[in-house]
Amino acid sequence: MASRKESGSTSSAGMTSTGGTLDSPVKQIQIEGLVVLKIIKHYQEEGQGSEVVQGVLLGLVVDDRLEITNCFPFPQHTEDDADFDEVQYQMEMMRSLRHVNIDHLHVGWYQSTYYGSFVSRALLDSQFSYQHAIEESVVLIYDPIKTAQGSLSLKAYRLTPKLMEICKEKDFTPEGLKKANIGFEHMFEEVPIVIKNSHLINVLMWELEDKSTVADKHELLNLSSSNHLEKSLQLLMDRVDDMSQDIVKYNTYSRNLSKQQQQKHQYLQRRQQENAQRQSRGEPPLPEEDINKMFKPPQPPPRMDTLLIAGQINNYCQNVKEFTSQNLGKLFMAEALQGHN
Repeated sequence: MASRKESGSTSSAGMTSTGGTLDSPVKQIQIEGLVVLKIIKHYQEEGQGSEVVQGVLLGLVVDDRLEITNCFPFPQHTEDDADFDEVQYQMEMMRSLRHVNIDHLHVGWYQSTYYGSFVSRALLDSQFSYQHAIEESVVLIYDPIKTAQGSLSLKAYRLTPKLMEICKEKDFTPEGLKKANIGFEHMFEEVPIVIKNSHLINVLMWELEDKSTVADKHELLNLSSSNHLEKSLQLLMDRVDDMSQDIVKYNTYSRNLSKQQQQKHQYLQRRQQENAQRQSRGEPPLPEEDINKMFKPPQPPPRMDTLLIAGQINNYCQNVKEFTSQNLGKLFMAEALQGHN
């Protein structure tokens, strides 16, 4: 329970915000170790490869700290389960937890990711719905691929106030985003996470660490990295291709808009000259026409998808940077050990 005052040792994962200073009511997230294990177990049981698993986070808010004390998964259902009601399922689960005196307040949701591929329109819409209804809501992103490399990858994100305003107004046009002065780096803000365990759990972890074999401990020094790095770079190139296609679409829109503006200007000039000639002949001027109906402006391409692609590219680059820096450290250490021997 989050209301306990047990001062167990904490395992901290300090993270910087991708959106500058945190303007949200949540400055820190304290998550129970049991919740982390439940998320990992959920992916191991139902997640396969790139398949995404999701679930609900439960807890409460204490001052500016969000305490996540429990969670439960969204069940996997097929097209045959057309009558399945997710909202009703969530309400029944929270009602059951309340009956056994477990924190049942809805404080967000979690999702697994495949090589860090989580910046998408679906995640944006879902987090906006959560954050619009519950101001303190967060989304936890669990990366099983990076976790398998030897370090737990669990990050918490919220939408920035700027992006919340854009989503409320639903103005994703180039002019709207330019007016809001929002870029891909101002879309999500990362909230620091602290993993909290009781004294008994910490003692159990120390005992398990003592019982682990030497071979298991040395797996973190494995120098093989080609598969993980190759897959990350392949995903990065795919998103760069998507970005280049969006740039081509926007350039085409800009050319068509400029061409239409020139045609409109030429039409107005011809009409002005013709009216001047008619006036010199004593004839009435031409009737007024709706110029906007004659020259309908081309539809601008949606820019929000481009921002999301740019954010995902930035995330891939950060992942590659972290992974390569860790492996370079291992290579230098291995070189030093080899030279010493």
